[in-house]
Amino acid sequence: MKRPNSKIPELALSLPTMGWLVVLFIIPTIVILLIAFRTGDPYGGIGDQWTVENLSELANPLYRGIMVRTVVLSVLTTAICLVLGVPAGYCLARAEKKKRDFLLLLIIVPFWINFLIRIFAWKVVLHPEGIVKNFLLLLGVVNDQTLLLYRPGTVLLVMVYSYIPFAVLPIYAAAEKFDFSLLDAAHDLGANWYRAFYRVFLPGIRQGILTAILVVFIPALGSYVIPDIVGGPGGEMIGNKIAQKTFIDRHLPHASVLSSLLVLAVMIPMTASLFMKRKKTVGRGIIPG
Repeated sequence: MKRPNSKIPELALSLPTMGWLVVLFIIPTIVILLIAFRTGDPYGGIGDQWTVENLSELANPLYRGIMVRTVVLSVLTTAICLVLGVPAGYCLARAEKKKRDFLLLLIIVPFWINFLIRIFAWKVVLHPEGIVKNFLLLLGVVNDQTLLLYRPGTVLLVMVYSYIPFAVLPIYAAAEKFDFSLLDAAHDLGANWYRAFYRVFLPGIRQGILTAILVVFIPALGSYVIPDIVGGPGGEMIGNKIAQKTFIDRHLPHASVLSSLLVLAVMIPMTASLFMKRKKTVGRGIIPG
């Protein structure tokens, strides 16, 4: 008796995901790339001529500085979120159920508040007449001329605050499935706590760490609201320049050039992630190399 082809149901199940990917990612990306090579319209639209002159926007020294700042802030945000998220995920996975549920609630609670309100709250707190500035003045740490707002460091602080839950949750999900008896076995074999943590626990939750990197780094690259509210001119990121080109300068092709660069920056970690997953799958012999 001929066995049914199992690939057909699998393909049918993947069609909604593939359709979502094509409609909401691939097609918009292609449109953005095409607009980047069109001339601008005096009324803020798209011209009918093809050109490569828009690419000269990337040579603007101002944009180079903003691009570097965007990458540096995104990398630092991701690194700090990982440094904080891995211990947090470890502690959550090992905590008692009641305590774990309470801690998870504290992590999720910020999502119940509008994102814009949370960022604006930081602006109020870090205002020159806000509670943090007055407290630091009382301690003598800062002076009257010190600004806590409109600095790259402020953008980094608020970005870490905003994205840390996105790092903790996937790491915790991976740590919850980890067999902690492996750590005890490593201790019995003579490994100290740090060596067992580094050589046993971290490799065991690498999938959660990789997910945390992607869900923090990619949104951080395109961050617009945070630098716009608390960053000022000194904390601008590439998302702010895209918005400026779109809504103020009304030059969609220039905005598309910057957007294309952002898409390229996003595709690099996504491609690396897919390559690592495929390499891992091939190594296990699940699919042929």
